[in-house]
Amino acid sequence: MSDSTGTPDRPATARGPFRVGLIGYGLAGSVFHAPLIAATDGLVLDTVSTASPERQAQARAEHPGVRTVDTAEAVLARAAELDLIVLATPNKTHVPLATAALTAGLPVVVDKPLAATAAEAERLAALADDRGLLLSVFQNRRWDNDFRTVRALVEDGALGDVQRFESRFERWRPRPKGGWRESGDPAELGGLLYDLGSHLADQALTLFGPVVSVYAEADVRRPGAAADDDTFLALTHANGVRSHLWVSATTAQLGPRFRVLGSAAGYVKYGLDPQEAALRAGRRPGTDGAEWGVEPASAWGRLGAGESPVTGGGAAVPTLPGDYPAYYAAIARALRDGGVPPVTATEAAATLRVLEAARRSAAEGRTVRIEPSA
Repeated sequence: MSDSTGTPDRPATARGPFRVGLIGYGLAGSVFHAPLIAATDGLVLDTVSTASPERQAQARAEHPGVRTVDTAEAVLARAAELDLIVLATPNKTHVPLATAALTAGLPVVVDKPLAATAAEAERLAALADDRGLLLSVFQNRRWDNDFRTVRALVEDGALGDVQRFESRFERWRPRPKGGWRESGDPAELGGLLYDLGSHLADQALTLFGPVVSVYAEADVRRPGAAADDDTFLALTHANGVRSHLWVSATTAQLGPRFRVLGSAAGYVKYGLDPQEAALRAGRRPGTDGAEWGVEPASAWGRLGAGESPVTGGGAAVPTLPGDYPAYYAAIARALRDGGVPPVTATEAAATLRVLEAARRSAAEGRTVRIEPSA
């Protein structure tokens, strides 16, 4: 990962605002990236590419003054007029488009997963390093309200020595919606392992560091489904912590979002961070006077030992506010100052090593060891 964002004809200076070209205006582009870019001091959404005339009209309505074009190539053709490329495109396009953007001399943010394999991610990181360009991966779930709270409890020692970390993204969607995310074509990188699993593996690595072994079960449960829709991962970290991760579209009764068990106490939290729902509903950070990412006290998790949180055992722990805007604020600082971005390509490669091991484990029915990276 690069520690600098300057190039011979685009030095890293204290200038701005930085002009952003957003490639893709589907769910990721329109709901997550564009609103957060627009809400960030120091960034301006300059150009959006989408082949859909309806989505082009949507982008212009939602972001007055934005330029819309039909293709990624049309965005990259304006490289001299842009300062950052953001890729919110199907997974299989991430590597070729990131390569093209970096080759054109532009820093890049890529929606997760960065690539299909750790080796591809490492090659992209090397290209960014060679060109002195920022390369970052949008792992927004590090700024979920519940994850921020778990991280604070772990770092403050409130749980003692953590022994097991349980994390779930479970949904009840008994009928497939279709599209590339549910495609069985390996080239599409569809399925929940590489989708929601990317978030859960990244969170586990962020909290507890390198993983030395992975056991996984991946199933296709729903009639007509073609990609994994009910998947479990058991990770053993080098420090001895075990992470148990579930991603599912077939869960009729949802489990806790987090259950973290330590030598002194445990923490249990139900429900989802409110930021995605707010963005889908058209709310924007800092625009309506409401506190962003805040949930009611009724949704707070509970901390205790020897009691059931379901029956009110333990003490309620105020959930820290969710803070998706922090990601792009950190990107703007890295562009301005030449520092390290909030999520690096090296971190993305570590996550992909876990996902690759999980896919192999599920296919072969065995635990897969991960060798330490060089």
